[in-house]
Amino acid sequence: QVQLVESGGGLVQTGGSLRLSCSASGSISSIQIMDWHRQAPGKQRELVARITSTGNIDYVDSVQDRFIISRDNTKNTMYLQMNSLTPEDTAVYYCHARDVKFSHYWGQGTQVTVSE
Repeated sequence: QVQLVESGGGLVQTGGSLRLSCSASGSISSIQIMDWHRQAPGKQRELVARITSTGNIDYVDSVQDRFIISRDNTKNTMYLQMNSLTPEDTAVYYCHARDVKFSHYWGQGTQVTVSE
């Protein structure tokens, strides 16, 4: 079992930055993939950025060159540095992990609101 807790959301103006954190506990060594998803009001949840246990990284096109995903294995924490934020980035951001048995785990979500 893996437990995930997000933090770092909040209200920011257009052009501002936020850093989200996802703290993992439990069977950390079993995690193969960690990623960030987001869900805006009235829209489907979408994958934002992904990092694998081997360090491979992918971003959705809309955040490429603005967001940076990273992991600190010493702290069992994943981060999402979000820069040049726009109102279109407003959403609840969720941390997700998949382990070697293909079990999926989700955090509770953290709200990010970008004002005009």
